[in-house]
Amino acid sequence: MLDTSWLVLNGTILFEIIGTLAFALSGLIEAARKKLDLVGMAMVSGLAAFGGGTLRDILLDRRPFFWIENDIWVWVLLFICFGALAFMRSRHLEPTARAMQWPDAIGLGAFTAGGTQLALNAGVQPIIAVIMGVLSAIFGGVLRDIVVNEIPKAFSDHIPYSVIAFSGAWVVVGLDALGAEAFVAVAVAAVFTIGLRVMALLLGWRLPIWKV
Repeated sequence: MLDTSWLVLNGTILFEIIGTLAFALSGLIEAARKKLDLVGMAMVSGLAAFGGGTLRDILLDRRPFFWIENDIWVWVLLFICFGALAFMRSRHLEPTARAMQWPDAIGLGAFTAGGTQLALNAGVQPIIAVIMGVLSAIFGGVLRDIVVNEIPKAFSDHIPYSVIAFSGAWVVVGLDALGAEAFVAVAVAAVFTIGLRVMALLLGWRLPIWKV
């Protein structure tokens, strides 16, 4: 029988990998849309990939930061930038705002679930764990948008984003309270969050807009 004990004990690692790669790709697409050079693409991709997790680690006093402890992430990020740039040019693909939303949805779910579980593992109260999950998921995208001189989409496009992360984080808390394994809780919450975000994009869900 396949031994999955390492996956249960480290239930956030797989989803941290998925989230980091997804957010890096979203940052890369956004940088390509803005026609940044290779250095700019690497910086924007890095902020999107590492920003939320770094803020989470600072607030939870986790050292070293997840991407410093595993420096392979830096090499992976550089490889993604070079590889994706060459691929898009060879295929003459035009990066669009719509294309950026799909990897961003995957990163949202993965980091929401993983960040919440890491916070629970650190022994914080459920509401604080939920906030850590939301910050893990949205802060990288906020930095990405600020650097390319846009109002962060998480705050301005009225498609549910932070609200979805908040809901997904509570799924982790609820499953943890029911005694679910860490990997199960993170997996279910990640799929739930990604699914909600995809539905919001496909069905055009909108949050209420303040009318002046």
